Amino acid sequence: MAVPHLNCCVAVILLLELLSGCNARIHKLSLKNETRFAVDLNNFGFFANGTLDVSLSSLLLSEIINYSNYPVGFSLSRSRVNGVLSYTAEETEACPLTPTKTTNDEPLILFLIDIKNLRVNVSAMGVQDNILIAKAKTDETKEKKVTVRAADNNVKTAENLDGKPAQTDLKENKENDKKGTSGGEEKAQPVEEKPNPVGEVKKVEETTFLLNSTVKPILALDKANGFYNFSFHMVIGPKAEGLYSLKFHYCQNRMPGFNLPYSLTVDVVERNPGSFLSAAEIPLSRLYICMAGVFFTAAMVWVYTLMKHRYSVFKIHWLMAALAFTKSTSLVFHSINYHFINIEGHPIEGWAVMYYITHLLKGALLFITLALIGTGWAFVKYILSDKEKKIFMIVIPLQVLANVAYIIIESTEEGSSEYNLWKEILFLVDLICCGAILFPVVWSIRHLQEASSTDGKAAMNLEKLKLFRHYYVMIVCYIYFSRIIAILLKITMPFQWQWCYEFLVEVSTLIFFVLTGYKFRPASNNPYLQLPQDEEDVEMDEVVTESGALEGISKVKKTSNGRERQKEPAL
Repeated sequence: MAVPHLNCCVAVILLLELLSGCNARIHKLSLKNETRFAVDLNNFGFFANGTLDVSLSSLLLSEIINYSNYPVGFSLSRSRVNGVLSYTAEETEACPLTPTKTTNDEPLILFLIDIKNLRVNVSAMGVQDNILIAKAKTDETKEKKVTVRAADNNVKTAENLDGKPAQTDLKENKENDKKGTSGGEEKAQPVEEKPNPVGEVKKVEETTFLLNSTVKPILALDKANGFYNFSFHMVIGPKAEGLYSLKFHYCQNRMPGFNLPYSLTVDVVERNPGSFLSAAEIPLSRLYICMAGVFFTAAMVWVYTLMKHRYSVFKIHWLMAALAFTKSTSLVFHSINYHFINIEGHPIEGWAVMYYITHLLKGALLFITLALIGTGWAFVKYILSDKEKKIFMIVIPLQVLANVAYIIIESTEEGSSEYNLWKEILFLVDLICCGAILFPVVWSIRHLQEASSTDGKAAMNLEKLKLFRHYYVMIVCYIYFSRIIAILLKITMPFQWQWCYEFLVEVSTLIFFVLTGYKFRPASNNPYLQLPQDEEDVEMDEVVTESGALEGISKVKKTSNGRERQKEPAL
């Protein structure tokens, strides 16, 4: 048992290090020498009046590329379903920043970075009423004309001040100060006119655009020390609410043989009215706390059952109780974690660490308990075979790895290069663990099938065989529903109802726990627990041959747990 404890300690230390850089719904991603042609920055479900703030800084690009043919920039597209985009999924070889046709009315907004002219060309497609607020690109020739006109006015005013108006002011100042004051006003006018163009520039620094297919905003692109930067603020309109995907594209690297590096830092803040959570995540805090109460109630009922039948309880029963309580505790911390993300945009590290620890323990206990029940440990035998021990040597480290992958995914920005790698590792490892726990059940079924046809205990073995088959079907149904069917239902639901995926997973887990507890309950009428524990017990309980010397002698009959005894007259 030293290996599992060591793996758990390593996982806890790793999650503590990872949480230091976790920003939840307030994202900051820095990429250095990146070569991917597309970077998935984030997916977020916006309600009406939701806001998106994007600030790009420290963008370093190669200046030898013709970016008019191979554009670089951002795309903000609304998804029909989670992960399936309306425009970018159709043609994987074409650059998404140069769409040739639009086959639907889904909103699509492109931000094309033009480093030659220091501007960002914005193109809006589809039916939408989004509002864009950003620093617009000003016309330099108009600015020069305004400056020249202001200078000419200053010269004319100065000439007038040196001429007649100045003399009249001197004369009138002796008689009264009225015209002298007006002359002072004329002197002050050039001072006030001079900063007027600057004031006008400040007013147009942030311009509001109502995005549609006819409006083509041009934003300013600033350059400092060889790095480019710009930012924008967007308000989602009632017609355009939905699940959006924000991506950064470097189309030159889409061509085979090109891996030109680029660097950037991007800050993204997404909000819904009154919440930092995505539309599908807003109900999760209440969902998890309610399900925690349900699992805690089920755990208390299970403990009451164990106390009521204390003479028929095995160690595996208490392990099942520990699993139910750990699941309930994990859901409580998960709910608290989402609560703080909802109001602050990021989790509180202490609560997040507690959630990850309980989540890790829950995952390990789940697979260990299922595998032990599948082998029949403590119910019919106390020693595991060598191949059953190998299953545990495989499942426990893999389950720890799966939980570490989950923690990394939760605490890593979606646009980082390692995010997709750990996501694939999590899917693969979880699939292997789900398949591994089926092996002990299959081995038990095969053994019982052979035993029922060879020995004289066919009825007892058939009872065990029936129970193991039911357990096998339960595990397979739980795996299929929680891993496949629930995901298929998720991608077909509207974006604001995708929280139902988590609800279905939690309900299926609760049903699986209840059925497993019912099948292996510590009751005297449970056919599984009425079976003898080993072959020696059967041989000891065989009836001796009748003889006169043995009349009146009673034999002791053991029950399945070996604790309750009753006397029966010998034959």
